[in-house]
Amino acid sequence: MASKTTLTAKNLEALGAERLAELLLEVSAGDALSKRHLRRALALKAGPQELTQQVRKRLSAIVRSRAFVDWTKRKALIHDLDAQRFAIAEDIAKDSPRDALDLMWRFLGLAAGIYERCDDSSGMLGWLFSQALDNLGEIARAAQPDKPKLAKRCYMALRDNGYGQYDGLIVVLSQALGTQGLEKLRDLFLAETSLPPKINKYGFDNDAIITKMALQDIADALGDVDGYIAQQDADTLTRPHIAAEIALRLLTAGREREALTALDATNLEGVPYLLTQWENAKVQTLDALGQTDDAQVLRWSSFKRTFSAETLRTYLDGLADFDDVEAENKAMDYALKFENVHMALKFLIDWPELEKTAILVKAHFDEFDGHHYELLTPAADALTAKYPLAATLLHRTLISFALDKSRYKRYKHAARHLGECESLAEMITDFGHFQNHEIYLASLKSKHGLKTSFWAHVENGHFKELQ
Repeated sequence: MASKTTLTAKNLEALGAERLAELLLEVSAGDALSKRHLRRALALKAGPQELTQQVRKRLSAIVRSRAFVDWTKRKALIHDLDAQRFAIAEDIAKDSPRDALDLMWRFLGLAAGIYERCDDSSGMLGWLFSQALDNLGEIARAAQPDKPKLAKRCYMALRDNGYGQYDGLIVVLSQALGTQGLEKLRDLFLAETSLPPKINKYGFDNDAIITKMALQDIADALGDVDGYIAQQDADTLTRPHIAAEIALRLLTAGREREALTALDATNLEGVPYLLTQWENAKVQTLDALGQTDDAQVLRWSSFKRTFSAETLRTYLDGLADFDDVEAENKAMDYALKFENVHMALKFLIDWPELEKTAILVKAHFDEFDGHHYELLTPAADALTAKYPLAATLLHRTLISFALDKSRYKRYKHAARHLGECESLAEMITDFGHFQNHEIYLASLKSKHGLKTSFWAHVENGHFKELQ
C-alpha cells in the first residue's frame, strides 16, 4: 500500500481543490511553459473558441520572435510547439475542424522561422513538423474545405518548402483534395512548365524539381500511370529503381506487358546496389505474365547475389516436392563458399541453419570483422546452446576488435564477451586447433595487459551487468 505522502493522483486529490490551485500557482511561478499549460487548460474549460484564440495568439507570438534558441532552450521550445500542435489536433479539431485546419496551416508556416533560429541536430523539430503534417491531412478530411482553395494553398506551401516541412503534403491531402482538387493542383503546376528555367548558382532549377515531384505525387494520387511516366526523361527511364517503380504502377493498372517492356529497357551496368528493387519488380511482372520458369531463374540469381532468406523461400515454394530439398541444400552449400562471410552468416542465422553456421564460423574465423557487432552478437547468442565453440569464436572476434582498435567505449561489452567465453568453455570438450580458454586468456593478457580499463571491467565483474 502506497504511503499517504507518495505522489499519486489519489493522495493529491485529498489536498482539496483550493490547496492544489495554490500549489500549481506556486510551482508555475517563473516557469513560462507551465503557465501556458495552465492557461490552455483554463481556455479549454471555457470553450473551444477561447482555446482557439489562445493558440492563435501563441502562434503569432512565436512568429514575431527573433531570438536565437540555443541548446539550453531548445527542449522548452519543442515542448511548447508540441503542446500547441496537440491542442490544435486533439482539442480544437474535435469541435471546430475548420478552425483547426487554419491553425495547423499556421503552425506549419512557423517552420522556416524556427529552423533559422534553432539548431535541429537532434532531429526533434523535423519529427514535430512531420507529425503536424500528418495531423493536417486528418483535419482536412474532417473539415471538408473548398477543394480548389485547398489546392491553391497546397500549391503555395510547396512553393515555399525550403526546409522540407511540406514534404509529402500532396499525399496527406490527397483524400481531402479529391479528384477536383488534385486536377486543380495539377493545372497550377503544369502552368509552371511553360516558364523559363531559373538556374541557381549550383546549376539546378529548384522550381522545376519541385514541379516534377509534385506532378508525380498528383499522378499517383489520381492513379494516372501515364502522368507519372511523363515526368521522367529518357535517361531516367533507364535507371533500375525508376523502371521498377514504373513497372509496379503498370502492374497495378493491369498493364503487364508494358511493365516488362519498361524493365527490359533498363541499363543495369555498374549499379548492383539498385538491382534488388528492379529484380523484385521483374519477378512480379514475370509471374503476372505466367512466365514462372523465367521468374524462378531470376529469383535464384537474385538469391545468389543478395543472400535474401525471403527470396530463397519464395524460390523454394515454386519448386516441386523433393526438388525444394535439393535446392535448399544447394543454397546452404553455396553460402559456405560465398566470398562475403558476413552476408553468408546473416543468411544462415536468418534461415536458420545453425549447423552450417557453425561450420562457416570455424572455417572462416579469421575473416570475420568484429566491427559488425550488430550481426556477430546475435549470431553468437543463437549458437550458444548447441555450438559453443562457434559462439566462442565470434565472442573472441568482438573482443579482439575492441582491444586491437582501442575502442574503449566497447570495453564493457568486450568484458561481457570474455565472460561468455569463460562460461562456454565448460561446454566445449574439444577446441580442435583453436586455443582453449586458458591459453586464449593468457595470450589476451600478454597482448593487451596494459589496457587497464578493460581488465578493470573484467575483474569487477562489469560484464555481468550487461547480461
